Amino acid sequence: MILGLFLCVVGSLTAQDVTPWQSVEDPAGAFQVRMPGEATAKVDSIATAMGTVAYHVFFYQEPNEQADNLFYMLSYADYPTGTFHPDSTDFVQEFFQSTVDAATLSVEGKLIYENADDWRNHPGYRWRIQYLNDQAVIKTRAFLVGDRYYALQTISITQRAVNEGTDRFFRSFKLL
Repeated sequence: MILGLFLCVVGSLTAQDVTPWQSVEDPAGAFQVRMPGEATAKVDSIATAMGTVAYHVFFYQEPNEQADNLFYMLSYADYPTGTFHPDSTDFVQEFFQSTVDAATLSVEGKLIYENADDWRNHPGYRWRIQYLNDQAVIKTRAFLVGDRYYALQTISITQRAVNEGTDRFFRSFKLL
């Protein structure tokens, strides 16, 4: 009976389930996430209405063009203390909406869906953008933890937009 259950579970696993993903940990960013390969890290500066903000990016580009996702990225930015007051729900909503709009515009894409999606009692948002003449998809899960903005993103070709790799990546995120 136990052997049968084990074989049933193992038989239902995909290659991504058993392939060991690599952990990305950033004590300064206070997070851990898993990606299917070694991540590259970089820091950019972005100008915002609240001043210049350091934008930390960790990404993995999949070399296999047949993979579920071609790109995995986690980014975070620290906004000035008090920017996102817990009682400022309208401002937080406007922030996420302007972020979605800017992301869609930056790739000349088409917003497919967007919705509020809190993460562990932190305000959050989820959206999907099609771009490159509907050949590619960007999926984003973003949330605020205090005045820190986190975004997890995957990019895939449209035919493989629904895949376990994105879910696995999004689920792997943890705060330290």
